[in-house]
Amino acid sequence: MKVFGFAGYSNSGKTTLIEMLIPRFVAQGLRVSLVKHAHHGFDLDRPGKDSYRHREAGATEVFLVSSQRWVLMHELRDEEEPTLEHQLSLMAPCDLVLVEGFKYTAIPKIEVHRPANGKALLYPENPNIIALATDAPLQAPLPVLDLNDIPGIVDFVLAQVGLA
Repeated sequence: MKVFGFAGYSNSGKTTLIEMLIPRFVAQGLRVSLVKHAHHGFDLDRPGKDSYRHREAGATEVFLVSSQRWVLMHELRDEEEPTLEHQLSLMAPCDLVLVEGFKYTAIPKIEVHRPANGKALLYPENPNIIALATDAPLQAPLPVLDLNDIPGIVDFVLAQVGLA
């Protein structure tokens, strides 16, 4: 599986960009998956539902299955957060895994940057950032991609992972 990441501060547009890229990759016949890192607790379940009650009772894993999708929820309890490499080993094979977050994991990534947010760039301190996608003119020693040029970003990613 080819792996390519997107990093940036909150509200920089990472999710929106990935949402626009996925259909373009799929239209080219690629099977695409995604790993998203969350910085805080999240829950796909709701209090009162059977699966929630089972997790609250102490189950380490709860597998929800329907005719349209399945999800495996794993409670870490006192375990450390798993690495990206571990998460990738659990995924079904595909052509391209897009990764949102995992800023400092050693995979090639585009930094999504909006100067209007007032945040510093990540790339000077992060050698895994190989390009910047931004909505404003920017001078940098890395390739600078127009955040609104979705076909251009698709071409860049595919060339980087060897799927062009």
